[in-house]
Amino acid sequence: MAAGVGMRGVGRQSGALKRKLQPPHESPPVKRKRKLSINTFRKGATAADRREERYSSQKPIPKKQLTDNQNESQKNKPFIKTSSLFKNNPDIPEIQRKEVQQVQENVFTTDSFSQLDLHPHLISTINTVLNMCSMTSVQKQTIPVLLQGRDALVRSQTGSGKTLAYGIPLVQSLQGMESKIQLALQSFDTIQKLLKPFTWIVPGVLMGGEKRKSEKARLRKGINILISTPGRLVDHIKSTECIHFRRTQWLIIDEADRILDLGFEKDVAVILNALNAERETRQNVLLSATLTEGVTRLADISLNDPVSISIADELQKVPEPASQTNREASSSSNCMEQENFAVPETLQQYVMMVPSKLRLVTLAAFILQKCKFEKRHKMIIFFSSCEQVEFYHELLVKVLSGGSESEQPGRSSLSSVSLQFLRLHGDMEQEERTEVFQEFLKSKSGILLCTDVAARGLDLPQVTWIVQYNAPASPAEYIHRIGRTARIGCRGSSLLVLAPSEAEYVSLLASHKINVSELKMEKVLASLMKDDRFKLHRPRRKKSCGENPQEVQERATVLQTKFENHVHSSEGTVRWAKKALQSFLCAYTAYPRNLKHIFHIKSLHLGHVAKSFGLRDAPQNLTALPTAGSKKKTKPGPKRSELLKKTHGKRHLAEILRSEYSSGMDTAGAKVKKKRKKQRKAGNQQIPT
Repeated sequence: MAAGVGMRGVGRQSGALKRKLQPPHESPPVKRKRKLSINTFRKGATAADRREERYSSQKPIPKKQLTDNQNESQKNKPFIKTSSLFKNNPDIPEIQRKEVQQVQENVFTTDSFSQLDLHPHLISTINTVLNMCSMTSVQKQTIPVLLQGRDALVRSQTGSGKTLAYGIPLVQSLQGMESKIQLALQSFDTIQKLLKPFTWIVPGVLMGGEKRKSEKARLRKGINILISTPGRLVDHIKSTECIHFRRTQWLIIDEADRILDLGFEKDVAVILNALNAERETRQNVLLSATLTEGVTRLADISLNDPVSISIADELQKVPEPASQTNREASSSSNCMEQENFAVPETLQQYVMMVPSKLRLVTLAAFILQKCKFEKRHKMIIFFSSCEQVEFYHELLVKVLSGGSESEQPGRSSLSSVSLQFLRLHGDMEQEERTEVFQEFLKSKSGILLCTDVAARGLDLPQVTWIVQYNAPASPAEYIHRIGRTARIGCRGSSLLVLAPSEAEYVSLLASHKINVSELKMEKVLASLMKDDRFKLHRPRRKKSCGENPQEVQERATVLQTKFENHVHSSEGTVRWAKKALQSFLCAYTAYPRNLKHIFHIKSLHLGHVAKSFGLRDAPQNLTALPTAGSKKKTKPGPKRSELLKKTHGKRHLAEILRSEYSSGMDTAGAKVKKKRKKQRKAGNQQIPT
């Protein structure tokens, strides 16, 4: 018994000695002592055996091995800054969604334009200039109705040929008359093409960026077809004496839902009142991709016993008159029900779950995969703010376009392929926006980074990929974004990038009959194996065969390091990155209330999000913004208005979008007025929470 007690005492003494000799990098010995205590009473175990077992884990590291480890760490030293790129990321959840029957429109029909009672020159122009022989579904149902002189409410997907659906009957109607002042709102370019054989019909356009004096001169000479944005037209109604609507035959309002979304309901009312004051009898057409409560209300006040044409409605095979009473009865039920959206059957939709830290390298890998390694693609990438567009445009040009690196000897031919990046957003001058639009329109490949300015009204042919880097604020906006591809029967694809915390957005899309397939992030990152610029060079390293996950991660880390090195190359680029990050956070707080459970600012890890802007650490000076885990509230003080001026929230985003449809009179004086107006309103605004 005494021997047993003595043995336990020796154990405690040796344990104390062990703790004194314990190197600082070793783990505490308590648990290890418990494990050894089981072997302490092993049958036949001697004291020497037990001492050997206790100290076996503390054998000194051989010098050669220590030297090798030091050399290895020295080689990896440049990548220590981003070594955590694939660590501590949230788990990517399995996407839970029900398979839904997606509403799809058959774009083209077998009916030709020659079957319509149109002018022979007009048919010839459609066939030769526009290269169209068969009518689309919306054209087949709309053109005969408008040729009969009826008003119409037309609902059809974007890219289905709505412009020609009203443009053809408009030109057919005007070519048989003397020149009269007309009003139409939509695509000047398409109307110009239709008017090639009818030189006596004069079109005109009123848009932002043009001089009002030159527009007045065109109005004085007389215009048969006037295409205008609502804000610009209201500006001329109030200030231009020569404009009148006494002989107006047509009123066409395209993108009606978009116009109302941006707050132009009052401007539309001014236009309608000006028209009705001079002539009430005319043919009216209202076109929209979605049927909202506002569109229904606008139809009630602008259309006279219209024919309702809804291509997405499978039950409505033949258009029937929709009386005002019926529309009023159905409008309330339409608002309460989940609206289902139609998409082209040639459009493939994907979603990719990407942790915040990996968003930047994954986007870059996707661009390289589609625009460099595969066949040439035209891609549009949507962001939630103008600052992000400017920042990512500069960053991607500097890092991905290659520059001097791609010209170095030994580079593969793939690495030397240059990528063309363009940008488009509401803070750009109209002249610059038009120039960018025309350049992207004519190019066979390229990447356009933009805000929702380009989500509607822009017909960009041969766009093969739509990437939504920041999720849209509604399923309707999602539809309008992807509507920039798969237009008029062409094939196209779209990719929605979501964080793991935003996975429920997929279920929201499914509730509107929108099906998306999952694209794995690992598959996209594997495309970096084709570009040796991101190879981690190590001596005597075996050549990798196939897609080695470890090497893929290493290459992604090298690419992330290149982004971070550029961002941290100067104080100016760091400030730029912080400004872009701040604009992203502000836009994130602007998601509507019914989506807050999916997009909530507190679900973001600021340090991880900062990585996606090339920042190595979370910024410490974003005090005007609520961040994940922050409990301090901004106290009101004398600098509050200054903070709000820098905070681009929901109101600022709305102003950016409004600029696409505004009067365009944004001279220096107008910008000063806007700034003063924002300062006056600053006292009533609240910092997003």
